[in-house]
Amino acid sequence: MENQLSFLCITCFLKGHNFLKALKAEGNKVYLVTKKSLEHADWPREALDEIFFLDTDANSPENLHNLSLGLAHLMQTRKIDRIVALDDFDVEKAAYLREEFRIPGMGSTTARYFRDKLAMRIQAQDAGIPVPAFSSLFNDDDIRHFTQHVPGPWLVKPRSEASATGIKKIESAEALWPVLESLGQERHRFLIESFKPGDVYHADSLYLNGKALFCRTSKYLTPPFDVAHGGGIFRSMTVDFDSPEDLALKELTGKVMSAFGMRSSASHTEFIRSRETGAFYFLETSSRVGGAHLSDMVEKSSGIDLWTEWAKLENALVKGKTYTLPDTRKDYAGILITLSRQEQPDMSPFQAPEVVWHLHKKNHVGFIVQSTRKDRVLELLDQYAETVYRDYHTSAPVPNHPGD
Repeated sequence: MENQLSFLCITCFLKGHNFLKALKAEGNKVYLVTKKSLEHADWPREALDEIFFLDTDANSPENLHNLSLGLAHLMQTRKIDRIVALDDFDVEKAAYLREEFRIPGMGSTTARYFRDKLAMRIQAQDAGIPVPAFSSLFNDDDIRHFTQHVPGPWLVKPRSEASATGIKKIESAEALWPVLESLGQERHRFLIESFKPGDVYHADSLYLNGKALFCRTSKYLTPPFDVAHGGGIFRSMTVDFDSPEDLALKELTGKVMSAFGMRSSASHTEFIRSRETGAFYFLETSSRVGGAHLSDMVEKSSGIDLWTEWAKLENALVKGKTYTLPDTRKDYAGILITLSRQEQPDMSPFQAPEVVWHLHKKNHVGFIVQSTRKDRVLELLDQYAETVYRDYHTSAPVPNHPGD
């Protein structure tokens, strides 16, 4: 086929279906690398030329080396033009392979800024972007200096996990050291950061050649940390268009992308607004579409399917074509997702005309509300949250990580 190229897509989670379909629709060969445990998962197989499996999704040197050996064997009979990571956990794999096989795209150094929370904070701080006070956990004296000069409480965070996974809140120096001791040889893979109570926001973007083509800002109605550690309900909704919040978040997102060397990709970036000062602080970013169905919420708000448009952008970039973003809408949208006590929950209570999407997943309740009016979206999210708490909601233990 004329102008047919080959994309190797890596994800160890069941996601990116619209990305894979869009790449195939553009006339490309599409290869998928995923975990062996997902061999029989519901992949869009009609869009895939071949699927290859990994025994583990770990990013250890040994596993990265084995991955490169596998790709070397694959490339003896198949050309690979681009490598794309569809999830945070696969960014390191893709960057390693690009550098090993000299395939264009983000290399390991730049990938660190979109994967390693310590690298993110250092780079943001060096660029003059506000971040909560932080320290590496390499040196005992540096840790003591941090706890003596930065008031608690603090958060101990894994450098390479996603969202609120693996985070511990520490109230005092006396409580900190046993936690650090329990991390053992993995301590260097964590950081410590000042805990700033506040509202958490996210900006979901598309970038091409270092320029923002699209950015939609939203606010978590319950911070992800509280959801993960307090058993709350996950909710987010669109920020007021062209409000001071919206404009400030877009400006900060642009500064982060510029400082981190973002060229062309989807991106999900998070900030916290201090309740004490009202100032925004950078938390983390990524070179992928946001998880937890936030891309579905963004689509209902804007008409932009981030997965599909990211694929079209990548296709145009490698083929030297012009990419044009579709027209966007300015509707308000909000999402609610939680674990349910019922395996197949009854969704009939959530049938207002503004409910435009339902999550179909065992032991989950989830839906998206869309309206031209922000107050209507918030009204429904609040009303339905009460019903969910009373009749459906349950919570699961926080996943185990070193130090738990």
